[in-house]
Amino acid sequence: MATTNAPRTVKDVPAQEFVVALAQYFRSTGKMEVPMWTETVKTATYKELAPYDPDWFYIRAASVARKLYVNGNMGVGAIRKSYCGAGNRGTRRHHHQIGSGSVARAVLKQLEAIGVVAKDAKGGRGITPSGQRDLDRIAGRVSVPTF
Repeated sequence: MATTNAPRTVKDVPAQEFVVALAQYFRSTGKMEVPMWTETVKTATYKELAPYDPDWFYIRAASVARKLYVNGNMGVGAIRKSYCGAGNRGTRRHHHQIGSGSVARAVLKQLEAIGVVAKDAKGGRGITPSGQRDLDRIAGRVSVPTF
């Protein structure tokens, strides 16, 4: 597979590779403060255990930043809905349950602190111009396979 050197945006690269690259960037810069409770907290009420990956907070922050870039403005409630799942209710049917609000709120606060997102007048939070530039720069480093 060959890679192209054309300028790329976040929408041009595969989501998985971009999120991993952006999480690595967040981890390496040291600007993002990871809360102390990330070692023990569950990411949703329907989960039974905390995430196994010690860097899950960086990955979630990268994923939220990509969602805000692609979808536009989102609030805490919309982010909770996008990280939903089927809650296990024993022998009864699974039901849709939303993700943790405190995790979504903490991620948005950290992304605001480093200047990637900002509060919008219409509600929710959106990508700042400097945040969009940073995300596009990182997307340019991700190799895109061509077929």
